[in-house]
Amino acid sequence: MRAGEPRIPNREFRFGDGRLSGAISLGLGLLALLAVLCFRFPEWLTTPELRAVYPLGLVRGVLFAALVLSLGLAALSLGLGGRRWLGWGGLASTAAAIALGGAWVDARPVERSPHLGLDWFVLDLLVVALVFVPLERALALVREQRVLRPGWKTDLAHFLASHLLVQVLALLTITPAAILFGGLVSRSLQGAVAAQPLALQVIEAIVVADLFQYGVHRAFHAVPLLWRFHAVHHSSTAMDWLAGSRLHLVDVVVTRATTFIPLFVLGFAQPALVAYLVFVAFQAVFLHANTRVRFGWLRWIVATPEFHHWHHAAEAEAVDRNFAVHLPVLDRIFGTAWLPDRWPARYGIAGDPVPDGWWPQLVWPFARGR
Repeated sequence: MRAGEPRIPNREFRFGDGRLSGAISLGLGLLALLAVLCFRFPEWLTTPELRAVYPLGLVRGVLFAALVLSLGLAALSLGLGGRRWLGWGGLASTAAAIALGGAWVDARPVERSPHLGLDWFVLDLLVVALVFVPLERALALVREQRVLRPGWKTDLAHFLASHLLVQVLALLTITPAAILFGGLVSRSLQGAVAAQPLALQVIEAIVVADLFQYGVHRAFHAVPLLWRFHAVHHSSTAMDWLAGSRLHLVDVVVTRATTFIPLFVLGFAQPALVAYLVFVAFQAVFLHANTRVRFGWLRWIVATPEFHHWHHAAEAEAVDRNFAVHLPVLDRIFGTAWLPDRWPARYGIAGDPVPDGWWPQLVWPFARGR
């Protein structure tokens, strides 16, 4: 335990008491139910860009495995007798998914339509949870921190909102770049950029995007009006794979729109942009992870949890430091780097001014100035 960390007297899960199996059953059951709903209502709940690339055989296989595993773990949880509501919840959600068609539900083709990105939420949550929850259990920085630590419901609500509103957010981030900079696009420049090797394009996209992200990130800290929105992200007092999802929608829109401008103007090829987005999606989760993994000299090349944790630290010397999202060298160039040979003792904002809960955090930046 590090200085300043609260001691948690009871372990979150104990082997053999049924709570772990019940929690996994409930989580899998709910995700399976949401996945079945995506199959049944694809025109409303799925992302058009993803519909065309789904390997349906694999998706159905994963869904079937989730249903079987959820049923088995629900039975185990109920048999062990610990917190039976978890087992019953897993059983009920899995039964509902099966009743609606299960892994055999029809998948009908649909035209492009207004939609909520529920499929993207299910896929992303499943993948990052499967990767980062075991990682954080095996290599935890704060070993006493629970998976369902205080504030997880708020962060999950932010995660859900940003994924469901993928169409709206894409419109708000791409449209400004197209309107404001469409006339500046050089077809010859775009052709030359897109003709480069894919790996080189990805590296260039990371460098260019982070230059713009560094600038807008510093602005969110320096301009009081913008800080009201960005403070939501810094309000978490615990760091883990879900903490990075705590972002106000205004923060998301402004940052993404600003970052998209150079990528739009330069005309990177679609595969390069996809590779960049995959890299960003993984790194954004990893930077906030509750893991003690250190990378030696690489921490000055690519942003790591050790580097980004200091950006969230509540210690005075760490305030307004480490703005780069991908490349710490930018902070060294602009004099904002801070990376001592230790981890922060605490996180958050002095005084804890931001309220708890997704809705209070959504309206707080608008209300506090009145």
